[in-house]
Amino acid sequence: MPHLQARRWVPTECETLIQEYATEAGGPSGTVSTQIEALIGRNAKIHERDCFNLNPATNTMNPMAEAALARGLGSRPSLGYPGDKYEMGLEAIEEIEVIAAELAAEIFQAGFAEVRVFSGAMANLYGFMALTKPGDHIIAPPANIGGHVTHHSTGCAGLYGLNSHPAPVNTDGYTVDLDRLQSMALQIRPKLITIGGSLNLFPHPVREIRSIADKVGAKVLFDAAHQCGIIAGRQWVNPLAEGAHLMTMSTYKSLGGPAGGLIVTNDAGIAESLDHIAFPGMTANFDAGRIAALALTLLDWRDHGQAYAAKMISVAQSLAAALAAEGLPVFGKEHGHTRSHQFAVEAAVFGGGQTASKTLRKAGFLACGIGLPIAEVAGDLNGLRIGTPEIVRWGVGEEHTAELARLIAAALRANDPEALAGEVAAFRRTFDQLHFIRQ
Repeated sequence: MPHLQARRWVPTECETLIQEYATEAGGPSGTVSTQIEALIGRNAKIHERDCFNLNPATNTMNPMAEAALARGLGSRPSLGYPGDKYEMGLEAIEEIEVIAAELAAEIFQAGFAEVRVFSGAMANLYGFMALTKPGDHIIAPPANIGGHVTHHSTGCAGLYGLNSHPAPVNTDGYTVDLDRLQSMALQIRPKLITIGGSLNLFPHPVREIRSIADKVGAKVLFDAAHQCGIIAGRQWVNPLAEGAHLMTMSTYKSLGGPAGGLIVTNDAGIAESLDHIAFPGMTANFDAGRIAALALTLLDWRDHGQAYAAKMISVAQSLAAALAAEGLPVFGKEHGHTRSHQFAVEAAVFGGGQTASKTLRKAGFLACGIGLPIAEVAGDLNGLRIGTPEIVRWGVGEEHTAELARLIAAALRANDPEALAGEVAAFRRTFDQLHFIRQ
């Protein structure tokens, strides 16, 4: 019997599997160690040989950056400011910390960078803590235009005690309705207005949102968890230049770095608040190996960022058009589907976004569902989200999108999508070199 108790609040099918895995962990240590090693190899086979990863929420790291995670840095605590650390012997680590922050400031054209944040969700929480107090009101994009859960009542905004209000949405569904946003802001007097999220197809009116925020004394937070790569590559307008007070992000999605978060701002007062939240407040010690990996990742963006970001967008546009040509209902046809590195397929005809994702997984395509501002699908999400950061890093170009689209469409329509897995894997294995990285 496993030591982990069954959790009644977890879906039964999930908890049953968890208990099976937990039971296996009770075997002899040597056996479990061998199993873990085999699982690591299995994961590499899935992502590097058998499947095309179309999920924009993940990427492949530069091997140099990935290696930095295992170089003995992560076990060294690093409390305090460089030059005055609590523990001794951290001279090398503190220099890495400064290099990472300087590179982040350079790449994102910011005056201040907080690199000690453990995730994009925590970056949002840090932003909430710096700009608001419990009981305050905020306005955030709703889920049906990609607004992230962290901005709402069930995420860290709610856990922190904020009253989160979904922003009104334009009739085309791509961003907020500015007139109604202003009316809402004048009525509820928010301390913070957030924009950006998990699906950004076209630029948001950040400058206009900032104007509304100024009228009610609010700040503007841009969540660049997904857009950070194409912002870093200068292919998407920088929200800081448009008036956002700060920008939060994950570092492992389109940025292609280690799992973690990052915050940048040009406001010294906000930077000071974030600094105190990080230390001695919420972070204290942090994984210095991750910071080294982030620094190496940012060097990739210095040297290859514009080309990589441009290719992500052009391949996304090409793949969206190719899927539409296959007869799939790609969202946003009237506007050219996307100006970003991601797009969405209306998923009702396939049973919903998560159902479609599970179908595609059987054929060797990795994707996920997303909410769209269209009719809901009962028990599922109404959109299928597709992104290009990882496939572009592996060498997929516009010349390959017609074949990809053919296989994706065939898988979604197949009675037995698993029958396509061999053909998909054979195609995937032709892409065996990483691109847009420093060697």
